[in-house]
Amino acid sequence: MANAIRALAMDAVQRANSGHPGLPMGMADVATVLFTRFLAFDPKRPDWPDRDRFVLSAGHGSMLLYALLHLTGYPDMTLDEIKNFRQLGSRTPGHPEYGHAAGIETTTGPLGQGLGNAVGMALAERLLNARFGDGVVDHRTYVITGDGCLMEGISHEAASLAGHLRLSKLTVLFDDNQISIDGPTSLTCSDDQLGRFRAYGWNTASVDGHDPEAVAAAIAAARASARPSLIACRTVIGFGAPTKAGTAKAHGAPLGEEEIAGAREKLGWPHPPFEIPGDVLAAWRTAGARGAEAASAWDVRLATLDAETRAEFERRIAGELPADWREALTEMKRAAVEEAPKIATRVASQRVLDALAERIPELVGGSADLTGSNNTKAAGQAIVSAENFAGGYVHYGVREHAMAAAMNGLALHGGVIPYGGTFLLFSDYCRPSIRLSALMGQRVIYVMTHDSIGLGEDGPTHQPIEHLAALRAIPNLAVFRPADLVETAECWELALERRAGPSVLALTRQGLPALRRDCAENLSAHGAYILAPAESERRVTLIASGSEVSIALEARGLLADQDISAAVVSMPCWELFQAQPAHYRDEVLGPPGGPRIGIEAGMRQGWDAFLQADDGFVGMTGFGASAPAKDLYAHFGITAQAVVAAVEARL
Repeated sequence: MANAIRALAMDAVQRANSGHPGLPMGMADVATVLFTRFLAFDPKRPDWPDRDRFVLSAGHGSMLLYALLHLTGYPDMTLDEIKNFRQLGSRTPGHPEYGHAAGIETTTGPLGQGLGNAVGMALAERLLNARFGDGVVDHRTYVITGDGCLMEGISHEAASLAGHLRLSKLTVLFDDNQISIDGPTSLTCSDDQLGRFRAYGWNTASVDGHDPEAVAAAIAAARASARPSLIACRTVIGFGAPTKAGTAKAHGAPLGEEEIAGAREKLGWPHPPFEIPGDVLAAWRTAGARGAEAASAWDVRLATLDAETRAEFERRIAGELPADWREALTEMKRAAVEEAPKIATRVASQRVLDALAERIPELVGGSADLTGSNNTKAAGQAIVSAENFAGGYVHYGVREHAMAAAMNGLALHGGVIPYGGTFLLFSDYCRPSIRLSALMGQRVIYVMTHDSIGLGEDGPTHQPIEHLAALRAIPNLAVFRPADLVETAECWELALERRAGPSVLALTRQGLPALRRDCAENLSAHGAYILAPAESERRVTLIASGSEVSIALEARGLLADQDISAAVVSMPCWELFQAQPAHYRDEVLGPPGGPRIGIEAGMRQGWDAFLQADDGFVGMTGFGASAPAKDLYAHFGITAQAVVAAVEARL
């Protein structure tokens, strides 16, 4: 059965003339034990909520996963898909991609990300178990990692968090083949990985990865442990290849026809390429079918829940929001219009969360050790800990990258809606995971505060300048930068409604005046809208986001004193605005040829999508400085007077 994996892997890579045969061939024995003896899954019901999750963190070895899906009987992973490995339009891309085929739980390839996702999946299982009980939520998460995953810094953050939370249903199978692309891992790494993970509070073991009984015993012991487990499986990369096994030559390139012929002989596999003997395939299909009984038994247990609990579980797993969730926002926005508070948008976000957390119990918040600064903890949220998974707030510690990766895992698992906070500048630490949120189309909400030089005295090391532009460059990521409490509530509403993509909420440290005087319609849903129309024929359009919208309004007043009629456009979300019909965009941006001034305490990069060749931009051209926010805005020329000067230069 393991040799069937090896044969499919080396044949598919050879046919594509591209790929990584070494890991699938080396880990075939381990994977066979896992999938035939332990993993709870049903290929006919790939979305069964209580299935075990399997993550191939070492995504370059994707043919291991594709072979397993085909052999165990996932209907959409046909032999033709295996033959089309790495070809345009296939379900078998170079690295596993979520949504391309059933059984692929997450997109992996950037090393270490899958491990971080798996921590989130294991956490989601515990959170849902605390709410709904063992009868409907009682499953495990298994991960295959390689040396590269454990070298990446994210592995430290993720493993440390998992150990702290004692996520005992997480088992990592480490492909300890001691080979990397450049050669033996001794070139670059002398870590005692077992000692390292023991220090995190993990259970550890080391086994011969080609001894099925030893592997099985280690997995059984891991399942009985009260802590997460790392099993180092000593394997031979490219196992069976006569001259390349155990060398870097088996890692990331086709073996070659001669080497494959030698491997067939050495493995005792005389069958032609892509041919699996009937008895071997039947054994695999039997292994795949064994989960159907468990899935059916789970259906019975689900049906025994009272109607209200069952409906709540099904709603959460489906990703649907509660029927009345908007009512809390409506009430809060009405109060905001009446009160007109001058508050930072991070504080506004806190108010929104206080209202939402009561209505949306599946919200799982957190922060990378900046809870009081990010304002991410709702008043009613209890803290998640190893002793209590009934809470809704995770203290991630100073682990931004693991937080973001874990939130992807939480979202992928289903049943929860994750959001997490840090400073906008530290989105750099989260960026690989944010990109994967977007690539996978996951509803993950990143609350990024201290969004400009407006944070003040902490200085240029903490002041984001290029970060808005960098985040807006990621496809399928909505970047929201609200200007006051009403817009903040609207942007939260839109982020929660985005089922197929992540959102960033860029929020201020400094207080901002209330600008909106109505809340009947979610105007932020258009991405941009005319906040203050021109009092007469429009001569200029001032376009701003977030904290600079109030500056635009002040400039509008100064221009009116000179009989220059200006419209002010608030643009909280570029991505939503660019999706609007052309006639709406034209109406908002003003007549062609009419001067437009962009205003944002960031770089101009990207703004030319809305500005014309001779239009102006009032913003940053370099790094910030350490000083009070008011002094910094004056020093860098982000003022109403600077906007007026830019207009005058163009009229």
